Amino acid sequence: MHQIIFLIIIGILIFDFLLEQLLDYLNATKRSSVLPKELIGIYDESKYKKSQDYDKVNHKFSIITSSFNIILILVFLYFSGFALIDQVARFYTTNPILVALLFFGIIMFASDILHIPFNIYDTFVIEEKFGFNKTSPKLFIFDKIKGWFISAAIGGGLLALIIWFYTKVGQDFWIYAWIAVSIFMLFMTMFYTSLIVPLFNKLKPLEEGELKNEITDFCKTVDYNLESVYVIDGSKRSTKANAYFSGLGKKKKIVLFDTLIEKLSKEEITAVLAHEIGHYKKKHTLISVVSSILQTGITLYILSLFVGNPNLSKALGSDIPSFHLGLITFGFLYSPISTIIGLFMNVISRKNEYSADRYASEKYKGLHLQNALKGLSVSNLSNLTPHPLYVFFNYSHPTLLQRLKFIERFKK
Repeated sequence: MHQIIFLIIIGILIFDFLLEQLLDYLNATKRSSVLPKELIGIYDESKYKKSQDYDKVNHKFSIITSSFNIILILVFLYFSGFALIDQVARFYTTNPILVALLFFGIIMFASDILHIPFNIYDTFVIEEKFGFNKTSPKLFIFDKIKGWFISAAIGGGLLALIIWFYTKVGQDFWIYAWIAVSIFMLFMTMFYTSLIVPLFNKLKPLEEGELKNEITDFCKTVDYNLESVYVIDGSKRSTKANAYFSGLGKKKKIVLFDTLIEKLSKEEITAVLAHEIGHYKKKHTLISVVSSILQTGITLYILSLFVGNPNLSKALGSDIPSFHLGLITFGFLYSPISTIIGLFMNVISRKNEYSADRYASEKYKGLHLQNALKGLSVSNLSNLTPHPLYVFFNYSHPTLLQRLKFIERFKK
């Protein structure tokens, strides 16, 4: 049985890789050296050529990284690498929680080290070449170190708690794990911007002035209780611009990248915030959190049905049944289901984006939202003509052209 499971895992990995390559290839076929007529007025000739070059370079780099990843994992599976690391962990301790923490610690750290050259090339060669990178080598190193510690603290803590539940109550562990993970998800939704973001970036309240006045006036017209608007120093890492909404209830926050403020007018920024407020008014954020909690519960329940099966550990080359090896095998086997769920969630997400666009267009000014979306897409060298199948699999937002056409129906 374990040999069949092993072959299924290999089949899933190869299928995922081939599907990814097919989608990337189809997306590349939409690339053109001539400015498409539908992009006239959005891109000029030189900027469009730069966006195509950027897309081409990223496509080639993606082929290299994805090929490296599939070869690495297939070799690791063939030579029972997971079982070997399990043996190393068991050499130091027999405690199931400590064994699992050491096991995942070795895998995650080794994987990150192996991928550092790719991260460096992406940041300091590709992003640098196209004028996006602002990350210094020192900042890159400190980001890595901070990321390791945060992953160890949060990921290790949750894993230890889940395994402790498993050792105490057996198959029913999923109920307690679901409660714990749900509480953690709610906590992070509420406090991520306050607790985690400051470890990497500086946040400061938006200064008094025309922009804040414009935002404040709009919030009053739509009866939105504006708790706080923050500016984040995104420019310390990249010239790309963004904005996001976080938190629930009284803990909700609007965060603007300083690069966004530099590139857009106050009306365009307010239109972007109107879109984010639209998500809040339509309860998209709350629905997303609830659906994530439900998905987590279902996944943990399914995990509980299989994780104790010794064949899951044997499939990875170990004769010693363990929760962490079962979890790895389950992750491989569950990935097709996860992909299907992801496709469904992308459909919902794209629908929500249209809804928020309509809200912003009706409550503020659709023209300003259109201009903001154009400005951000051009400054980020976005691919504005992706293949429809690529969009279906990978996009959580509609394409720019789709959004512009939709907003046209409601703008005032």
